[in-house]
Amino acid sequence: MSINFSRRQFIWYSSAAFGTSLLLKACSNNQTSTSTVEDAGEAFKVAIALPGAITDKTWNQSGYEGVQLVREKFGAETAFLEQIPQSEQTEALTDFARKKYDVIFAHGGQFDAAIQQVAPRFPDSFFIAVNGAVTGDNIAALRINHQQASYLCGIVAASMTKSNQIAYIAGQKFAATEEELKGLELGAKSVNPNIKITSTFTGDWNDAAKAKEATLALISTGADVIFQWLDNASAAVLQTAADKGVYAFGNTKDQLEIAPQAVLTSAVKRMDLAIAYIAELAKNKQLKGDIYKIGLEKSDILSLGKFGDMVPEDVQKKAMDAKQGILNNQIKIG
Repeated sequence: MSINFSRRQFIWYSSAAFGTSLLLKACSNNQTSTSTVEDAGEAFKVAIALPGAITDKTWNQSGYEGVQLVREKFGAETAFLEQIPQSEQTEALTDFARKKYDVIFAHGGQFDAAIQQVAPRFPDSFFIAVNGAVTGDNIAALRINHQQASYLCGIVAASMTKSNQIAYIAGQKFAATEEELKGLELGAKSVNPNIKITSTFTGDWNDAAKAKEATLALISTGADVIFQWLDNASAAVLQTAADKGVYAFGNTKDQLEIAPQAVLTSAVKRMDLAIAYIAELAKNKQLKGDIYKIGLEKSDILSLGKFGDMVPEDVQKKAMDAKQGILNNQIKIG
C-alpha cells in the first residue's frame, strides 16, 4: 500500500483486523506535521485540519480530541493534520477530499477561503468551517457562541479591574474573535458603562514572544485585566499577567492551573464534544449547509471554568445570574 499526502509526514494505523502500519515521511518548510488514520474499510471517515499543534492544551488539542472522540463513539476512520500554515490550507483540504473523507473539519475561521475554494470540487465530502462564517451545499459552519461566554467574563473583568481598563488579545481578527470582543465589551459595560476596552491581534496564535510583547504593551497603557484567545501562546499571556500582578482569563480549556494567581476564570469551549455532535449529524445524514451555533444552553460544551480564589462570591454570583438571564432570554446579546 502506497499513500502520498503531498510533502507532509503521516502516520497511518490500520484497524485491529489488519494489524499493520505505514509511516510516510516528507518535509515542508523544515516543519513536519502528523496524521493518524484508522483504516476500517468502508467506515465513516472523518478528518480534521489544524492550524497549530495538537499539544497546545487549548484550541488545536481540543479539535484533535474531537476526532478521537468521533472514532471512539462511532467507529469512524479518522485522520488529522496539524500545524498547517495558511499557504497550505487548500492543499491540505484537497488531500483529505481526494481520500474521500465523508466529513472534513477545518479548525479555525482562517480556513474559510480555502474551504470555499475546495468544497465545490468535492461534492461527496462535507466541509465544516469551525469558527467559520461560510456555508454551501456541502459546507457547514460550527460556531460556539463566543459572545455569550465573553459577556460573562466581561462582567467579572469589570468587577475586578481597578484601572477601568480591560484588554483583549487574539491571534487574528475574523468573525469569531470580533464576536468574542463584542461580548466582552457588552458584559463589562453592563457593570460600568465608562470602562475602556482595548484590543490587539498578534497575527500568530502560537508565537509566545509576540504574545508576551503584546501583553506587556497593553499593561503599560494601564490595562489590568487581559482576556486572551490564543493557542500555544496563551500560557505566555497568563504567565506574563501573573508576573506583572494583573488579572487574565483562560480560553477554550480551563486554564486556571497555568497561573492561579492571575486567572479569574476561563471561557471553556468543549470543541471535542461540539465536533462529535456535528459528526453524529453527518453520520445520520442530518447535516445541512447551515451555521450550527452552540451556546450556554449546552452547558457541557460552553461554560465558565473554575473561578480563581481572588474572585469574590458576589462577583461569581453576578456572572452566574447573568448566565441564567441569557438562558431565560432576559439578556439578549446575540
